[in-house]
Amino acid sequence: MTYEQYLNPRVAAVPPSGIRRFFDLAATMKDTISLGVGEPDFITPYHIRNAAINSIVDGETQYTANRGLLPLRQEIAWYLEHRYHLTYNPETQVLVTVGASESIDVALRAIVSAGDEVLVPEPSYVSYSPSVIFAGGTPVGVVTTAETDFRLSAEAVRKAITPRTKALILPYPNNPTGAIMEKQDLEALADVVREKKILVISDEIYSELTYGDRHHVSFASLPGMADYTLTINGFSKSFAMTGWRVGYICGPEELINVMNKIHQYGILCAPRQGQAAALEALRSGRENGYEDVLRMRDSYDRRRRLMVESFRAMGLECFEPLGAFYVFPSITSTGMSSEDFCEKLLRDKHVACVPGTAFGPCGEGHIRCSYATGIEKLTTALDRMGEFLQENC
Repeated sequence: MTYEQYLNPRVAAVPPSGIRRFFDLAATMKDTISLGVGEPDFITPYHIRNAAINSIVDGETQYTANRGLLPLRQEIAWYLEHRYHLTYNPETQVLVTVGASESIDVALRAIVSAGDEVLVPEPSYVSYSPSVIFAGGTPVGVVTTAETDFRLSAEAVRKAITPRTKALILPYPNNPTGAIMEKQDLEALADVVREKKILVISDEIYSELTYGDRHHVSFASLPGMADYTLTINGFSKSFAMTGWRVGYICGPEELINVMNKIHQYGILCAPRQGQAAALEALRSGRENGYEDVLRMRDSYDRRRRLMVESFRAMGLECFEPLGAFYVFPSITSTGMSSEDFCEKLLRDKHVACVPGTAFGPCGEGHIRCSYATGIEKLTTALDRMGEFLQENC
């Protein structure tokens, strides 16, 4: 029996994730070091895990409110105000979701209609364009390059806007490049948003992970931009809570109300114990200056510098990432395509990376390597990659 006639052709035509394909292949091979999946190697801090355990012991096993536990939403609002100068009403402008991924989904489904276009910077996270398609819209790529530090220029956005443009996804700090947007870049972009009156979906899941003297600037904190912006964040990356699946989206009440409707019918609420853990993460962070986050960030920074220096020593051009926990070196000097490079590296040296094309066509000639893994494994992986380049170049 064939099921083609039953399937939504737009959904069926979307290819599987390029990240997961290499991750699954690596899982079948012994002694493989994976630099492919963006997951912290840190275990969620004990006091956060213990909060979830205590929640279960205390019998807190019921649904929460659709929008999430009110104390958690209040802590989210406090955190965003004091860390990023954002002001949201926790009762009406904050929605707790199943990871930041659900926030992306409900945002797009709430605002996108058939025929609408959504601007998606490239290279960027693999789920944005598929999520636009699933919502019935059309993703429009806006290319960024190493020559401009993979920043999204206001001029490129302006050129990409058409009468059908509904929104722009703003994914900074960026996965896969590690690029950030400086305040002046965002201010120029704000002028375009103000003029064209498009919405901005600002995915700030890596907001705590910036390096050197750089500090994340939230787009909605710029004058007048809160009215145009949906701010997405969560606990997976900064707090090492990937498996807990807790994220959130904040924005204008009218938009959040519609997103809550989708969330209400499709999900009902984020997992209660995950919310209890997230509440502890923010409460303790408020009290101790986010020492868990800072400890992990310092470790990532050391690994970041190691990887950039190592790739450059191997003879590969490597943009210096200033955020997130990825490097995006160029492998054009090898003469191999990104896909061929990653497949051969995995089979010959048992090191898993992700081809740049997984993040958009303009990613060709690059690979993404995550440094969210232990320093010993990173060092071994880099040694193997150095051998690989000597043998193949």
